[in-house]
Amino acid sequence: MKVWPADWNERKRGKDCPICVDGRPEEFQFGIRIYSTAHTDAYLQRHGAVRGYAVVIWRGRHVAEPMELSDAEAVGYWRDLLRVAGAIEQHYLPMKVNLEMLGNTIPHLHTHVRPRHRDDPAPYGPLAHAADLPAFPDEQLRADVEALRKLLAS
Repeated sequence: MKVWPADWNERKRGKDCPICVDGRPEEFQFGIRIYSTAHTDAYLQRHGAVRGYAVVIWRGRHVAEPMELSDAEAVGYWRDLLRVAGAIEQHYLPMKVNLEMLGNTIPHLHTHVRPRHRDDPAPYGPLAHAADLPAFPDEQLRADVEALRKLLAS
């Protein structure tokens, strides 16, 4: 049985946060950046159950929960998140777009954006964890990155 780490409260306050330590790379092991503002960075993921899976990450001070944001920060975060989700919807034309805010593994504010397609492997339930799945073909991934960047720039 899994249990919360003994230092969970310290992690929520930013101790050893891998997102804070990684900074704002253009690319890293999980994805390629498609959008960036003062509030967020969005990455199209290299692995996933569905094409178009992205993660939008808060880029201000370390915050674990959206309730910790000021009103102005929250407006910036949600504006960026909805902009990215809209571009994903426009590019991939899914049946539905899921926004998932978990943070149970890494307590740094981020939201998973998962388009749900007609051929979805789990249309009425959650998708498998992306790390457990094969990578998307690199050529296809990079073409999607460019298309999304164009949509997000307009």
